[in-house]
Amino acid sequence: MDATQKLKTFASTGELKGEIGNTDIHVKVDKAKKTITISDKGIGMTAEELDKYINQVAFSGAEEFLEKYKGKNESSIIGHFGLGFYSSFMVSERVEIFSKSFREDANGVHWECDGSPEYILEEGEKKERGTDIVLHVNEESTEFLEHSRIRSILKKFCSFLPVAIYLDAEEEGKEAEKINNTEPAWTKKPSDLTDKDYQDFYSELYPFAEPPLFWIHLNVDYPFNLTGILYFPKVKHSYEIQKDKIQLYSNQVFVTDEVKDIVPEFLMLLHGVIDSPDIPLNVSRSYLQGDPNVRKINSYITKKVADKLAELFKNDRKSYEEKWESIGLFVKYGMITDDKFLEKAKDFVLFQEVDGKYDTPEEYKSATEANQKNKEGKHIIIYTSDPVQQNSYVKGAEARGYKVVKLETLIDSAFVNNIEMKWQDVRFVRVDSDIAENLVDKSENKESVLTESETEKLKELFKTEIEGMHTNIDVKGLSPEEKPVVAVRPEFMRRMKDMSEVNGGMYGNLPDEINLVLNGNHNIYRKLLDEKDEGKQKDMARNLADMALLSQGLLKGNELSEFIDRSIRMMEGQEKSRIITDI
Repeated sequence: MDATQKLKTFASTGELKGEIGNTDIHVKVDKAKKTITISDKGIGMTAEELDKYINQVAFSGAEEFLEKYKGKNESSIIGHFGLGFYSSFMVSERVEIFSKSFREDANGVHWECDGSPEYILEEGEKKERGTDIVLHVNEESTEFLEHSRIRSILKKFCSFLPVAIYLDAEEEGKEAEKINNTEPAWTKKPSDLTDKDYQDFYSELYPFAEPPLFWIHLNVDYPFNLTGILYFPKVKHSYEIQKDKIQLYSNQVFVTDEVKDIVPEFLMLLHGVIDSPDIPLNVSRSYLQGDPNVRKINSYITKKVADKLAELFKNDRKSYEEKWESIGLFVKYGMITDDKFLEKAKDFVLFQEVDGKYDTPEEYKSATEANQKNKEGKHIIIYTSDPVQQNSYVKGAEARGYKVVKLETLIDSAFVNNIEMKWQDVRFVRVDSDIAENLVDKSENKESVLTESETEKLKELFKTEIEGMHTNIDVKGLSPEEKPVVAVRPEFMRRMKDMSEVNGGMYGNLPDEINLVLNGNHNIYRKLLDEKDEGKQKDMARNLADMALLSQGLLKGNELSEFIDRSIRMMEGQEKSRIITDI
């Protein structure tokens, strides 16, 4: 590659006499001869140059060239360390070079070495300008004689190099395959590209992926050099998210797909390409983290993404809302991990209500100002993590005029905990964390019609032991129209359990903590307390408790089977199949 780029420089300075002509690079695999041949039509080498650049380890011809021709095409030069050629001995028992310099009256030259200090350097028969490097593959490396293996390597590392590279066909007479796109989309001006160009390039990067939602073209040359295209992929489920899908290039040379520290952590969920010659590629990660250009690039990318999202939200909110299922994952992750992004995102993060309506935080606050503020003046955002499972709780909250939003993705548990700490005037409360009356404030409940002894009797009857669950019993004076029993999960303990599970059981195997709230004003308790048959009395209490636990998805296995059997016993004379269907 460098030999070809140098040729273009010499053409511009007048050192090359005549036309540049064809500069294609060819790679040929000969399984029978056990050789891989890389052929270029670049500047070639004289015997003196070959001796100087090849026989000295860690002497870089590229560095010498850059120093001499500073300001002339140096950005296209790949080599820097004088070590690249020696990788050929990792797979070869011997290596041959056939070369002829572009300089007038230069003779062909042949070099051969088996990796020892001994080598052959003699006049060669090569007639045309350029260099052929022939690797005689050793027995331990025959995998590289497979055409498909070489093709995959070339595709990974050379797909966007700026000089055409061809892999010769396995069979004689067939056309060679062009490996690379020499002018990828990110090297062009955004004004020269259509939406189709961007989508086609995405398909080139990720052949089997669904079309992206939208993209951001990066193009800056001060105070650092950076080009690239970042795509927001379509994500149907949060568990489909994959990191390390952004490829890092330096002057179209593939470097890595691990871009940690260069790209903000939350944007590692994006797909695409970034290309910068200003990123130090030959240093440790700790140095990379402290490099000023890397910090500037990181901040620039964050700002560009935030500006793009704000623009999409402002210009076409309907389309933005339609994409929110995918966009929301990136926005929330960014708000958790990047405080600068958090500040900008408050204007375009959305909460979706259970009826489908979308609100910004300010819109939600404005709509709930009257009845969703607690005594401390904090706005209570009531949410559901499972609108189907928690449907009865949602209905109860809505009946009191509360607005319930959906926070049901894998990231939402962390999002709730983090944002609650960062937004001082907001508190998140899950819809099943308490009875509806207490979701916003622990209001004063009506007095229960039950006596103290009747209350204690009920608490005793409702005591239940289920493995992995800690149950508390509380009797409150609710409206007679409310349910007789409500099972709620205290917010604090549920969050502790969620955090423990996410962090691999850091607090041990915490049990489910459940509060069974008995409505002391419901008329069913008079019937329950008047029942003389202790067996029936216990069955009635256990069934009421189990129905509440069932609404939380906590009744499974043997407990569920016992509940069904008990219900059938209690409803003798009725059609069993209908009872089971009802349950």
